[in-house]
Formats: sequence, structure tokens, C-alpha cells
Amino acid sequence: MQIYRGMDIGTAKVTKEEMDGIPHHLIDIRNPEERFSVADFQSLVEEKIAEISSRGKLPIIVGGTGLYIQSVLYEYEFSEAPADPSFREQLEKKAREEGNEAVHRELALLDPKAAEELHPNNVRRVIRALEIVTSTGRPLEESRNGSKPRQKYQSAVIGLTMDREKLYDRINRRVDQMVSEGLIDEVRDLYEQGLRDCQSIQAIGYKEIYEFLAGETALDAAIVNLKQNTRRYAKRQLTWFRNKMDVEWYDMTVEADHSKIFAEIFKYIEGKLQVKSNT
Repeated sequence: MQIYRGMDIGTAKVTKEEMDGIPHHLIDIRNPEERFSVADFQSLVEEKIAEISSRGKLPIIVGGTGLYIQSVLYEYEFSEAPADPSFREQLEKKAREEGNEAVHRELALLDPKAAEELHPNNVRRVIRALEIVTSTGRPLEESRNGSKPRQKYQSAVIGLTMDREKLYDRINRRVDQMVSEGLIDEVRDLYEQGLRDCQSIQAIGYKEIYEFLAGETALDAAIVNLKQNTRRYAKRQLTWFRNKMDVEWYDMTVEADHSKIFAEIFKYIEGKLQVKSNT
């Protein structure tokens, strides 16, 4: 979601100070009303990998949603199943009237694995998955590629984690910080542009506050929902990465010696990719 301009606080977008002179890519490249698919991400990142590698540098992909990372590291070919406007309109109406969970449950009945990968709030991707599953008669994973995809790049996948209770506490405090930094006003700017049905507004942090601004819930309830949805998303992501990808995990609990952990990560990358760091 950091691709979208004007969506800074809710996406925890990296600041210029945090960049510290290091080039960052694919940030602020789309307006909030524009759609952006995993296939778009795959194409743009592959271009950046080629460009960065040609300069003798090591590309680092920071994220995020597991499917998007897989789309870059493996030879996924995404289904060309045509969009069905009437089917999509029917599901969008159901989401509006019965909630995103109702549409997500439909996907869970037809393709449980796909439903596990997609958050109910990501209603556009849930609907697209339903289009593909119903039109092809096959699970989404089979539609991406007829066989197990091959790895495209030599890569080292690093995962940062911590004790579940401490992680959830950190999430709750992070949400409070975003609110104090101006999340409500940031979403209000989007609300006043009438962007509710846009893909970007379905993101966690925006959908919940949008509902408050629309008078559908109280602010306290919206913040509670935001914290809960973020915790659930974190849990789903941890489960997904542990089940789907070969990840080298590092415990980043507050009490841990982070400088020692970073040294271990650099050593792992050097051994895995046969490269030398400058640290």
C-alpha cells in the first residue's frame, strides 16, 4: 500500500530520514483511486531487480504480503480468466450489504487455501479470486501455474518475529501512535474525495476509519476494530510464511541484542548468496 500517494501514516511509509540516503523504489507511484494488482507488482519489481543488479548492488525486497513476494521470487503466471462484470457487481453488492466477511466465506467454501491467504478486507482480491475459481473450476493456486513454480532468483528470505503477546502489544501501541500522528485526518482527505470503493481504501487502517467518518461506527469502536484486524493479519502472515516459504527467522524481542542479530543476518546472507556486506 506504500505505492499510493497520500497514504503515509496508515501504511507506516518510510520517511526520508529513515531512508538515510538509500534509494527506495515503488513508493508513491500511484494515486489512491488507481488499481494495482499482484501482476503489476511482479512486472515492476522484476524491472527494478534487473536495474539494481546491473549496478552491482543487491536488491532487498521489504514486505509484506506473501503472495506478492512469491510472485517475484518464483515463476508464477497469473490466470487470464476474464472479469465478469455482473458477477463482480453481485459480489460487491453483497459485501456492501452483508459485510466483507460474507464474500470471504464464499471463497472459503470453494477454495479454503486461497481464503487463508486473503484478508476479508481485501475484498477486491477476494472477488477476483472467486472470479478465477468459478470460471476455471480450479483452486487459485492451480490457476497461477499448472505445476510447482520454479525459483527465478537465488534469494535469502529473512523473517523478523517476536513473542506473540509482545507483538500484539506492539501492534496496539503502534495503532495508537498512528492515530496521534494524524491517521484520522489522512483518511478524511480520502473520504472527502469519495474513494470508498477504491482498492486502496480496503486496506487495514483505512477501511475502519472510513467507516467512522461515514457515521457507521464510533471512533473508539473503529480503533478497536483496527487493532483487532491488524493482529489477525499479523497472525495470518506469520502462519503463511511458515507454511509457504523457506524463511530464516530471527527473534526481535525488545530485550534482544539487535546489533548481534543484524550481524547474524548479514552473515547468513553472505553465506546464502555468496556476497560480501560492507558492514
